Amino acid sequence: MEDYLIGIGKRLKEIRKSDKKTINDIATKAGVSNGLISRIENGRTIPSLPVLLNIINALDIEIPAFFNGMPGQTNFTFLVTRASEYSVIEKEDDAIGFSYKYIFGKQLSSIGFEAVFLEVQPGSERNKVETDAYEFKYILTGECHYIIGDEEVLLKEGDSIFFDGRIPHVPVNRAKTSSKMIVLYFFLDKGN
Repeated sequence: MEDYLIGIGKRLKEIRKSDKKTINDIATKAGVSNGLISRIENGRTIPSLPVLLNIINALDIEIPAFFNGMPGQTNFTFLVTRASEYSVIEKEDDAIGFSYKYIFGKQLSSIGFEAVFLEVQPGSERNKVETDAYEFKYILTGECHYIIGDEEVLLKEGDSIFFDGRIPHVPVNRAKTSSKMIVLYFFLDKGN
């Protein structure tokens, strides 16, 4: 089942949207916060098994049907993801000027991995967030101030940063052009 963990958020969002349910609908019925559902859908956290079962129940879907709709393990030597297949990650938490595109994700033994393309517009606004992952950011174009906890660092084109996503953080673009970056999330087993 480890190969399925990274796709849980994507599957949750797919079912929720196809049934025209809101994040609040699912959160209320599952007895969790809207923020948790949003973090799961956006690949920022992986739910515990009891929480996942409550969410699946809130979707009004049988457990096997939830997992049957997820991609299975393959034995390919490589995997190509075409630009047309990238899915946009929607933000429901008052994020203005942030555009996330999901590129790739995989669960390997004790670590989950996701790659996301992030564009931060000038004047973007969002509160600090936390993820259950270590994060690596590589600035492709532009520049961006990264606020992590109480510290701030300016990252310019070609710069990178690696940090513990459990520390509240937010990118801030004070420039006049957008900042584009590749974001890599490394989800570790809860025991690590």
